[in-house]
Amino acid sequence: MSLTDRQFIRYSRHLLMDDIGQQGQEKLLNAHVLIVGLGGLGCPVSLYLTAAGIGHISICDGDTVDVSNLQRQVLYQTEDCGHLKVDCAKAVLSGLNPELDITTYPEMISTQTLSQDYSIVIDCTDNLAARHMLNEYCQRQGIGFVTGSAIGWEGQLIGFDFARHSKLCLNCIIDRDSAEPLTNCANAGVVGPVLGTIGSLQATMAMRMLLGFFDSHGEVLRYDGKDARWLNLRSLAKSQCAVCSGQKL
Repeated sequence: MSLTDRQFIRYSRHLLMDDIGQQGQEKLLNAHVLIVGLGGLGCPVSLYLTAAGIGHISICDGDTVDVSNLQRQVLYQTEDCGHLKVDCAKAVLSGLNPELDITTYPEMISTQTLSQDYSIVIDCTDNLAARHMLNEYCQRQGIGFVTGSAIGWEGQLIGFDFARHSKLCLNCIIDRDSAEPLTNCANAGVVGPVLGTIGSLQATMAMRMLLGFFDSHGEVLRYDGKDARWLNLRSLAKSQCAVCSGQKL
């Protein structure tokens, strides 16, 4: 897909940058990104990637908007309560950038949703089992995977560029047989802007992968919003990982 005259104006701030320019913007327009979960993380992720000009965005979430979501899920209005998140999100995203192709999946993530051809998958869920399903799919397909989470004042994100690295995956860091955490946003709370911070970084990380600038495969980035501190942790691949080691365990 090449740029139209209107797109030259819309994306002019990208085109001014030597490391994006017309070629980089065309890469974004030709990409297909799947965003799983349209909560506190999925809202900023989808807004920023829509504004950035990702040509095809698929959004997957089976929930409806609840009034308790409005403290942090910035895509929705009070009148959206009771309506499907994917429908409300598509209306906002299409209004922001009507030139893009937006596909909705009003369901929890499934193998059917994962039957499409994606460039990158972004995990914005609060479900460990779903994260591992997406991790295994992306590792198997050799595509990018970005996962994030937040609770209270803290958040973290990890990116895996499986197009360049087949070893080191989410299962190396958090075993897929681990129990779901006892605490989550629903029972422990979360600060809305922390989700915005992590979600914005997920969108940035996805763009870095698409443009070929990502070099932090498997690195854990942790954020403490209360103390305004960051911590980067290097990860190591498991020699006998059930997902990426190539061994049948």
